[in-house]
Amino acid sequence: MKRLLVLPLLCAAPFLAQAADYTTDADHTFVHFEVLHNGTSTVRGRFDTVEGRIAFDREARTGRADIRIDMGSINTGSKGFDEHLRGGDFFLVERHPDARFESTAFHFKGDLVRAVEGNLTLLGQTHPVTLNAVRFNCYQNKRLGREVCGGDFRAEIKRSQWGMGFGLPGIPDAVRLEIEIEGVRQ
Repeated sequence: MKRLLVLPLLCAAPFLAQAADYTTDADHTFVHFEVLHNGTSTVRGRFDTVEGRIAFDREARTGRADIRIDMGSINTGSKGFDEHLRGGDFFLVERHPDARFESTAFHFKGDLVRAVEGNLTLLGQTHPVTLNAVRFNCYQNKRLGREVCGGDFRAEIKRSQWGMGFGLPGIPDAVRLEIEIEGVRQ
């Protein structure tokens, strides 16, 4: 069962007056992570359930996003590893079932989003993160009969900033985030 995610994240704040509203497309929205494993190989995984809302106004060069990530939906391709990541050494999913990203600023180049600044809440702690656009585009989806906007975004965080210190220093602190997101205009 999917939970509503408010994209980088809109629960308490009103949407922008002239902004177009978008809801994340679950079939085209994923948060991936990668981390170097003891200097040997890169470990990758993703969260299968990501939901939210986005609003942005190309003319005014403003936007808001509210996104929720179901931390229990972690998927590395290894059931045992997924269970370890859900537990007390990493995500403490029983106590912190969701992570949330709430935007504080959208940055544009022309009418395209180039970066989104915001706050990431993970393990009950909130810290700023900037998501840099690798690409961003909008198109008319013929199947849905609506505009779809989205792109690929990247960020690097230090997991220890959120209190995740298991395995340090053998497992590096740096975690690369890759976010593929598409939103359907409402």
